[in-house]
Amino acid sequence: MRDHGNNGIVAGLRPEKLPQPLLIDLLKTYCRLYYAMDGFWYLSVRNRFGDDSAVELDLWVWRKQAKYEMDHLTRLLGIQGDDVASFMKAFGASPWFINLEYDVELDGKDRAVFSVTRCPTLEALEKEGNGRESRHCQTVEPAIFKFYADYFNPAIEVRGLVVPPRKNRTGLCCKWEFKLERG
Repeated sequence: MRDHGNNGIVAGLRPEKLPQPLLIDLLKTYCRLYYAMDGFWYLSVRNRFGDDSAVELDLWVWRKQAKYEMDHLTRLLGIQGDDVASFMKAFGASPWFINLEYDVELDGKDRAVFSVTRCPTLEALEKEGNGRESRHCQTVEPAIFKFYADYFNPAIEVRGLVVPPRKNRTGLCCKWEFKLERG
């Protein structure tokens, strides 16, 4: 991230007046804040009510968030369709995704393979060292992906091709297939 000084900002941020490099860094910062809020929220529930309750409530929140987020992003970006390609366009615009390093391979409109090479959530869970990445990546993540996919078409299937835990903390984090069988 660049040091932009104060760019003349005294009070009241006006995005239309900011230089593009600062807008890009601001967007990335907002996305990290979104990510951090999710983590803080989850940990506060876990600390108060335990991991099972935190996972249950986390999934409830993500089900609501996925619809809310996709309503706004599809409208703003003019994304329409009920296929995997439309889903991946909108999903890629999510603040959550801007925090990841990933690759998407589209196979027509009804299949995509999503490979994540850097995931801050996985890195944090691995650093924590309590083994929570297994539950998160094998239970929570596929459910969240399905909530987002369902917005476009409930028939889109989500399948983990490579899912943590990892043997070492380098290389591929995870790999997912999103597929829509028509007919």
